[in-house]
Amino acid sequence: MRGMARSPNFDPAMSRLATWSARLAWFALAVTAFSILIVRGDFLDIVPALVTFAAALLFAALAILLAFAGFVVIWRQGLAGLGRAVLGLGLGLALLAYPGYLSYRATKLPAITDITTDPGDPPRFGVLARLRPRGSSDYPGAKVAALQQKAYPDLDPLDYDASATLAYRVSLAVVTKRHWHIVDAVPPAPRRDGVIEAVARTLIMGFRDDVVVRVRAQGAGSRIDVRSASRYGQNDFGTNAKRVAALLSDIDDAMTSALTERSRPEPKPAPQKKPAPAKRPRR
Repeated sequence: MRGMARSPNFDPAMSRLATWSARLAWFALAVTAFSILIVRGDFLDIVPALVTFAAALLFAALAILLAFAGFVVIWRQGLAGLGRAVLGLGLGLALLAYPGYLSYRATKLPAITDITTDPGDPPRFGVLARLRPRGSSDYPGAKVAALQQKAYPDLDPLDYDASATLAYRVSLAVVTKRHWHIVDAVPPAPRRDGVIEAVARTLIMGFRDDVVVRVRAQGAGSRIDVRSASRYGQNDFGTNAKRVAALLSDIDDAMTSALTERSRPEPKPAPQKKPAPAKRPRR
């Protein structure tokens, strides 16, 4: 009947597009967590983990597309499911935000994965060479060195008027404080450089990057060089350069403190007061 009021118990039909948007978003989140677990737990090789992560991003993108389609259908047909569409859109954008940011950084930074303070004579991987993919332990060469110099011109060695032994001890303490996995630590000797090899992991995915610190005696002084290289990929998005710069800064601060402490004169012992003579008892 015309003009009849709608029943208060009437529930509009649920948008299937909105429902599937939310489902795909939740599934993408679960797959992302699973891929991170694979990498951090060393359950599978890196390639299956990356394929799993790429699939998660694909599901997130589909969730976003279905959310926008759901908005259109809900607006035109008066269907329910706005909350599910918003959920699918929000989760999808959240999952794609960080990879999108890395993609943007990749357009601004050179495609290199090996950073060192001494491209002419870079620190070498020893124990780490056995853990890296075959053929990836040697420094790439002059082309990468030129790209590094252009993108990160401030990555220079640290030189000190201090013994290599002190520089090595300070560097080892700084690396240990960072909670990296140290695979080898060889102190300097009269004809041998001090070397610290460690494995660092990226914040989110937990990818392994290999770091070597070399401490070399220079007369009465010492020089500290650092090298950081990714095990996989063609672009590190600036991660290795940032790690090297931060490590150099921490070592420099620690060395400055150590040298300042060493240069302080030892406090003179306070003069001891002579004991007062004992009073003779009165008779």
